[in-house]
Amino acid sequence: MTTFLSACSGLAFPESERVSGLLVRQPILDLLRQDHPSFQPEDSLAATELNEYRRRYLENFLVREVGELSELEEAVLSNVHEHRTLTDKVEEPELPLTRGQRWADHIASFGGSWTFILLFFGVILGWILLNVAVLRRPGFDPYPFILLNLLLSCLAALQAPVIMMSQNRQEEKDRERAKKDYMINLKAELELRIMHEKLDHLAQQQSQLLQQLADRPAEERRRDS
Repeated sequence: MTTFLSACSGLAFPESERVSGLLVRQPILDLLRQDHPSFQPEDSLAATELNEYRRRYLENFLVREVGELSELEEAVLSNVHEHRTLTDKVEEPELPLTRGQRWADHIASFGGSWTFILLFFGVILGWILLNVAVLRRPGFDPYPFILLNLLLSCLAALQAPVIMMSQNRQEEKDRERAKKDYMINLKAELELRIMHEKLDHLAQQQSQLLQQLADRPAEERRRDS
């Protein structure tokens, strides 16, 4: 197996990993020269070394944009560096709900429906008619319906914390969803930035090549004369 010596580390790498310095984008080349000032565009380095400097370049870019990197930014950098998707991060299986959480969700869902509102008014109206019109005086809960007020107060006291438990769990799910959306958007932004820089680099190389091709006939004419 043929090998070559990297101009960065001086180590031998397989020929298949050789990358010419001419193919390295200028921002990454500037970062590389901070560690290896003698590196020239005509030199070569290994793809693994280039990937490490790409990772450092993206990390420096994120530090300038958001400051100190959190676990989310570190995870996105790792996925970009290893060319992996965020599917394993975004589509994490949800933990099974406990019986109390399921009851809280059902109660919160039922308490916020028209069925509950109509049933609530129906029970109150039936209670009043039963004590005023059917049983006559004295009913088991005559006006001002103290027992009814007590039951409604107990219902409100029990329903409020149950609904709050369901809302808190929903807020946690919303925060997790926001984190996943942020990771996806950040990864897309980094990949677009890399793509734009690659296109700029290719355009610059193409311009230089066209200039060389345009200068060649002039040199040949001077040589013939």
